[in-house]
Amino acid sequence: MADLSTTYLGLKLKNPVIAGSSGLTKNTESIIKLEQQGIAAVVLKSLFEEQIRFEVQSAVSQADSAAIYPEAEDYIRNYTRENNVGAYLDLIRAVKKAVKIPVIASINCMTASEWTSFAKQVQEAGADALELNIFIMSSSPYKTSEQNEKTYFDIITEVKKYLTIPLAIKISYHFSALASTVQKLSWTGIQGIVMFNRFFNPDIDIEEMKVVPSNIYSTPADISIPLRWIAMMSGRLEIDLAASTGVHDGKGVVKCLLAGAKAVQICSTLYKNGFEHVPVMLEELEKWMNRRGFKKIEDFRGRMSLNKVENPGAYERVQFMKHLAGIE
Repeated sequence: MADLSTTYLGLKLKNPVIAGSSGLTKNTESIIKLEQQGIAAVVLKSLFEEQIRFEVQSAVSQADSAAIYPEAEDYIRNYTRENNVGAYLDLIRAVKKAVKIPVIASINCMTASEWTSFAKQVQEAGADALELNIFIMSSSPYKTSEQNEKTYFDIITEVKKYLTIPLAIKISYHFSALASTVQKLSWTGIQGIVMFNRFFNPDIDIEEMKVVPSNIYSTPADISIPLRWIAMMSGRLEIDLAASTGVHDGKGVVKCLLAGAKAVQICSTLYKNGFEHVPVMLEELEKWMNRRGFKKIEDFRGRMSLNKVENPGAYERVQFMKHLAGIE
């Protein structure tokens, strides 16, 4: 029987499949069910930086308006009434008592401000690690790429002042020099990087004349983006990489591990297929390992990374070349 165990952020996992931050990880009951189905760890539903700032400053209106998206204000006012910072800490404590798997807290953040001291409370509540989902959309024409990237380093520096538990950051691929930025982020003392977070995708309802959500769930085709970048970076970094977005089945898990990921985070497939899809994915992984003669994950992890694959140029190619040649 193949050994599916691995480590991520220094945490021992019974397998590489983690439930990513979502509405499915916001209560103890759901997390217990996920553990029963074989999930190896959970990332709790994110607490937003604005919620922490709201509580610290008592009112959103007193917050730095330049640091809060205007469309978030009503949401924060209403959401915080029912989901305050204290409730999040209580959730960590309750989940830690209810399950044996690692519990990773999550904060959605975009500034290095007074909220960062909250990281210590997360740690004291019993979280095994903290994931910072740093979401900075480079939409301002008045901010340079250097200014945007500096925010990531500022946040990490401030949060690390309060932490002894492992710290991971979840980022997007919207960087002008992604490989260089990821490498520099790996030098900050963090233990892992999750590739990649998923932004709200807008669409336009032409009848109602309003902006509406689009492509809420990922698809298996979305795996190509994290797959490429994990394959290109895994052999160059001394920290753990986790894949996120597009992992919907056991084959997806195998692909990410071959690229060099230490773990994968799943979300959309849980919404689409239910919690009972977790053992199906694990069985697919195990059967593949048995078929290929691999006894443990480290026997094959990273075998298809940039520095080990026969044709490394395939990961860096951006044009289809011969595949579209002659197509009119």
